[in-house]
Amino acid sequence: MAINIFKKEKDKKSAPAPKKEAKAAPVKAKTAANPGRKISDSAARLLKYPHVTEKASSLAKNNQYVFKVAKAANKIEIARAVENSYRVDVASVRTINIGPKRKRRGKGIAVIPGYRKAIVKIKEGQTIEVMPK
Repeated sequence: MAINIFKKEKDKKSAPAPKKEAKAAPVKAKTAANPGRKISDSAARLLKYPHVTEKASSLAKNNQYVFKVAKAANKIEIARAVENSYRVDVASVRTINIGPKRKRRGKGIAVIPGYRKAIVKIKEGQTIEVMPK
């Protein structure tokens, strides 16, 4: 008796496979104190990091926060990035272009590249925790 390995057996009774149900994703509350917040890719590209200086910390008392941002970022993009990443309402944005500086390194001259800063004012009663405690 020869066995045909290419022949499919239809005689076996098999139980139907259970249907997979779509699971609903848990909804997270949007709060400013949500430590598990996820920053979008565009916000991460635009906002490099908070610019922490003595002057910037004194501006924080007036609901103004300073960030280093991408050179190509405009005010509207910066406002949206801050709103999305920190869950606050932005009142205004001011930008400053800091030019490159030339420094002496021994006999040669090195160029420290410039950057762009943004001073973001948020609405009263809201805060951004720049330095985590």
